[in-house]
Amino acid sequence: MTELLQKVRVIDPVSEIDELFDVLIADGFIQAVASHIADISPDTQIRDCQGLVLGPGLVDLYSHSGEPGFEERETLLSFLQAAAAGGFTRVSILPDTSPVIDNPAILAQLHQRREGQGGQGGQRGNFSPPLLNIWGAITLDIAGKQMTELADLASAGVVGFSDGEPLENLALVGRVLEYVQPLGKPVAFWPSDRQLTANGVMREGPDALRFGLPPIPASAETSAIAALLELVAAIGTPVHIMRVSTSRSVELIASAKAAGLPITASTTWMHLLLDTKAVKSYNTSLHLDPPLGNPSDVAALRAGVRAGVIDAIAIDHTPYSYEEKVQAFAEAPAGAIGLELALPLLWQYLVETEEFTALELWRALSTSPAECLGQKLSAILPHQPAELTLFDPQQTWKVERKSLYTLSQNTPWLGQQLKGQVVQTWR
Repeated sequence: MTELLQKVRVIDPVSEIDELFDVLIADGFIQAVASHIADISPDTQIRDCQGLVLGPGLVDLYSHSGEPGFEERETLLSFLQAAAAGGFTRVSILPDTSPVIDNPAILAQLHQRREGQGGQGGQRGNFSPPLLNIWGAITLDIAGKQMTELADLASAGVVGFSDGEPLENLALVGRVLEYVQPLGKPVAFWPSDRQLTANGVMREGPDALRFGLPPIPASAETSAIAALLELVAAIGTPVHIMRVSTSRSVELIASAKAAGLPITASTTWMHLLLDTKAVKSYNTSLHLDPPLGNPSDVAALRAGVRAGVIDAIAIDHTPYSYEEKVQAFAEAPAGAIGLELALPLLWQYLVETEEFTALELWRALSTSPAECLGQKLSAILPHQPAELTLFDPQQTWKVERKSLYTLSQNTPWLGQQLKGQVVQTWR
């Protein structure tokens, strides 16, 4: 099919472009990009795209699939459909499935499951199936005790290595950094001192006292980041720091980058939008790990993303069933869904308020996370592959069961009207 998108707003972080263009797409490639395209074949589908945004496909660094093991939360099919509907052309799942993705046989089974579903990406819209990246576990059963056969997992095709859980044995972390160095794959750590976290469920500060919830000090994260940075400085292996959530963490990462340490970092989309005041509702979908930050943390994270200190925004989509989340706030499992919600809400509250430019947000959701994975997205130029997302910032829709592809509904925006929806993806 040949498609002509007329007067679409092209946002391309690769070329640093934010302008209106006509874009001609055919046979999986961009054929032309110009202020006006008139030379088209008679069978070209012409679309008036005034008011719509076209950018590189979104890339998610890490999220959770229910399948295998927790299909009542999410299947691979529903996960990929939700990702496509949210504008993602590449998604990456963490290894905390059941069984854990800690050996090549489990990885092969997961790929077979994916292929057995026919590569479907969705039916309610014109969405292309996303590329599925899979993180291999660093330790057996993500238990933090014994290393997996990292070289075997690398040969089997994992995108990189991460437990997606805090790895507190620093001697083991050091050995991991030595072992992964020659493999040429990303390694991602979630720095968090579980002794300092203890039974906390909310970031320490005035709101935690006001709401009567057990606090988590910022030092639970920052002390673990500092230790990890010391190991990186000593060994030299590049690492990705996941789930950055405090202002002091941003300072530590900025200093480390200024000193030339080979690190990248990400925060999650909800940590950019909400702070501790939101927990007043005791909605268990606001129980996150790491917890939502104080207002000063949110401000620092936003500034960090804009400055490139925080390279990428991750979705960390974490589905849970209704029964699992209907508990007291402190007892409910931590996590919330986000694949279908992140772009509309980030655009509405960061771009439309002019705190972020459209290029800054799109870069943090597409080209930068791809680079953290050791991948690249093409510029929106002629003869380049058409890996694209078309977004309508003004389209309104309601977050409810029938409007979501994900099987879970653990989000504080359930039942609310949102503005902004993905129209189409190409890949």
